[in-house]
Amino acid sequence: MMTMEDFPRSFAAAFAAQDAAALAALVAPEGCLQSLTGLWADTPEAVESAFAAEAAGIFARARLVTGKGQSRPLGPDTALLRQRFTVSGALEETGAELPRFGAMLIAVLERGPDGWQAVSLTFAALP
Repeated sequence: MMTMEDFPRSFAAAFAAQDAAALAALVAPEGCLQSLTGLWADTPEAVESAFAAEAAGIFARARLVTGKGQSRPLGPDTALLRQRFTVSGALEETGAELPRFGAMLIAVLERGPDGWQAVSLTFAALP
């Protein structure tokens, strides 16, 4: 069962493996995603498709290094998660590697029968 503490580690591992299905499984069936490249998805199929498109393109060789994170309970079965990452290995359209950059994962999590899933997940680049 996915714990709140497992969520950012699971996200980073699935991202590094370019495993769109595992990333999509972190988002609840009624959840939504705003991806690092700005893709918006609000169905399970669209969420997986968004992650797959990024894994086949800009993030084909990308890795995440976990930085400072914080979670805050919002109720007995909901929480806010904020996790900073450093992204390395992202590719330009030409195939050249982009400089590493900071990103923030912000998720509203809900505890369900299989553990914690995101009902809203935003992964945004930091300035």
